[in-house]
Amino acid sequence: MKIDAVGVSSTNLQKTVAFYELLGFQFGEYAADEEHLEPVTPDGSARLMIDLAPLLESILGEAPRPGNHSSFAVQYASPAEVDKVAAAVKAAGHSLPAEPWDAPWGQRYAIVQDPDGYRVDLYAAL
Repeated sequence: MKIDAVGVSSTNLQKTVAFYELLGFQFGEYAADEEHLEPVTPDGSARLMIDLAPLLESILGEAPRPGNHSSFAVQYASPAEVDKVAAAVKAAGHSLPAEPWDAPWGQRYAIVQDPDGYRVDLYAAL
């Protein structure tokens, strides 16, 4: 068994795609009326699924809402890369619930928040 995908909802695909591109995700062309997107996924990595909020509401019977804890985590090659990505996210006007820090479990860690409120942990081994 393995985790194959994680999902977030979006109220504005352009803003959501721009945020995840800051994290390093790459997207192909997509139509203006897309309801579901998945960026290119490296081999062995879980897929990121982004669905428009109205689509999820039609499936769930209620509006999707993010929690107050990370939806998923993204691993980077170095602590410097975590700092660089967190700085780019902040410079683009997005929220950082936790600025980069050296966590006691041996990782450089930060938490960023996408335009719809989903939190994403960024980390690299120290």
